[in-house]
Amino acid sequence: MERIDALKLIAEQARNGELVFPTGLDVSLKLLQQLDDPDCHIDRAVQLIKNDPLLAARVVAVANSAVYSRGGQAITDLRNAVSRIGLRTTRTLTMAIATRQMAGTPAQPALRAASEQLWAHTASVAALAQIIARRITRLDPETAFFAGIIHEIGGFYLISRATEFPELLQGEPADWSEQAEPAVGRAILTRLSIPEPVSQAIEALWDGLRSLPPVTLGDTLLLANELATVASPLNESSATRAPDSAPLIDAVVDDATLSSILEESASEVESLAAALRF
Repeated sequence: MERIDALKLIAEQARNGELVFPTGLDVSLKLLQQLDDPDCHIDRAVQLIKNDPLLAARVVAVANSAVYSRGGQAITDLRNAVSRIGLRTTRTLTMAIATRQMAGTPAQPALRAASEQLWAHTASVAALAQIIARRITRLDPETAFFAGIIHEIGGFYLISRATEFPELLQGEPADWSEQAEPAVGRAILTRLSIPEPVSQAIEALWDGLRSLPPVTLGDTLLLANELATVASPLNESSATRAPDSAPLIDAVVDDATLSSILEESASEVESLAAALRF
């Protein structure tokens, strides 16, 4: 099957609600449901997370990142880590695990490399979105962080389907965004009951239109995507930040420029992005 035909087929299946999730994803989604329970308090959350060593490691790493530690003492135990970052961020990190799992466990080196690069891109965007929301757009940083974590969830799904359709990752990145990304992304966001403000922000990312200085959650996500230090292997509009990109983001915010604010926050962004990598 030709690549374009395969993309169209996957998009049509998604529109019809025919999503094929990789084995193992159900465990993370069940954990998300349990963490969403209003009666799930910190002690219960810690017990649940202990059953997932990868998630537990990410929770502790993020709790010790510069964004959340604020120069505080390093944390080595899970309960204090969850207490420091809060249950919302803990849930976002659970979604991070689920997002990465969406790619499955591809045996082919090219697919593994694409999955690793896409996650490095995701980590960079999520960290930037959190900082941009907190320091520039004055939006809820945790919502922006969550949006950054899942903004490429459709791309991870595409990688999982590439085992069935090897031609998917061959050719131009624009084919994915033009032929399948919105349809697949919308179907997954709906299936996972992603809140509408986050879904709308991701829709804005697909549209590619933002204002400067950024104002909305969509603007926040778009700017983070443009400034990410790792490009998505699936979308040519996502490019590594160029050395001469600063003039493009020198809009004034509270008597400072976007570039100067982001420069001041660079260590926090890198610390949080590094904590997310796995």
